[in-house]
Amino acid sequence: MTDQKKTALQFIILLGIVSLFGDITYEGARSITGPYFAVLGASASIVGLVSGLGEFIGYALRLVSGFLADRTKSYWPLTIVGYSFILSIPFLGVAGHWKVAAVLLILERMGKAIRTPARDAILSHATKNVGRGWGFALHEALDQVGAFIGPFIFSTVFILEGSYRDGFKILWIPAFLTLAFLFIARVRVSSPEKLEIPSGLTKQQPSARLPRVFWFYSLFTSLSVAGFAHFQIISYHFKVTSIVTDVQIPIFYAVAMGVDALVALIIGKVYDKIGLRSLIIIPLVTLPIPFFAFSQSFYFALISVVLWGAVMGIHETTMRAAIADLTILEHRGFAYGLFNTMYGAAWFVGGTLMGLFYDLSVTFILIFVALTQLISIAIFFFVRKENLLV
Repeated sequence: MTDQKKTALQFIILLGIVSLFGDITYEGARSITGPYFAVLGASASIVGLVSGLGEFIGYALRLVSGFLADRTKSYWPLTIVGYSFILSIPFLGVAGHWKVAAVLLILERMGKAIRTPARDAILSHATKNVGRGWGFALHEALDQVGAFIGPFIFSTVFILEGSYRDGFKILWIPAFLTLAFLFIARVRVSSPEKLEIPSGLTKQQPSARLPRVFWFYSLFTSLSVAGFAHFQIISYHFKVTSIVTDVQIPIFYAVAMGVDALVALIIGKVYDKIGLRSLIIIPLVTLPIPFFAFSQSFYFALISVVLWGAVMGIHETTMRAAIADLTILEHRGFAYGLFNTMYGAAWFVGGTLMGLFYDLSVTFILIFVALTQLISIAIFFFVRKENLLV
């Protein structure tokens, strides 16, 4: 192993540890926000709207932050500022109304919007040395270890103290550790772009900055994610129907995160071998999720959570790797921002509609998901036919 490859691998692991503690903080809270909002008096429509709006803001602002990252080359400052917003999560413990909780959740999503394009651009430099799929898969796996641990920490505190407030209090610890390891990574590799040698494709006309395949790829992704139910609305269903207990819901989420980590490692290797063709599995696995999730069966609920985690693992690994492969170095931050804006818009529309549909009839959710996934499959094969997938 060359020194550069060794440095790149160590850097990926270090950024993975940053994400690990970040996810202990955020995912520990996310695993219970659906039921927590119900306790604070929110309806299913509100849960769907807030989660959808948070995700939309968390993705839409990436267009701006990605552009700024490329224009100013301030990748590290934007990453650090963005991660500082994670401190809003422990404050959920003192939210006395769902509106306050909504603001805090949206603030955290804004922070994610600020940091993600810059961080992924930084990470993409290192993954060039170890394989795009494997590099992002390794980062995602560490990220999901945190997402797995977080809900268990929250559940343990909830069991011992019987209070949402105490569960949120403990999240101060991983929040501060996130920032501590981020500064260590910054000191360790201050110029990550040196880990990647730019290709010869550095001078292109503005219209050629984002290739045609990028837009087809983004359309396919947007449709498939529009029909991907938020865990908040799924866990809301678990709560109001009493299929899963309050204590079990974070554990279910932890199971999903464990599946996410495992699938990420597998799909990362698959992506390095067959490229974007591996993405066809996304709509195929997404389609059955609501049929299991919105049932009245405990075991069907568990199956839905496993499938949900698998889809998340594929999303977070191959989608980021693909953008790095489809775009040149100089415009990568913007490409990440633009792609994530489209992704977030689709999730916002889909999440909001599913929240509204839930209050009317679960049948509408099933129809909506089926339509979005079937159309995305058609677009995937259309793209293949046009020889746009590489």
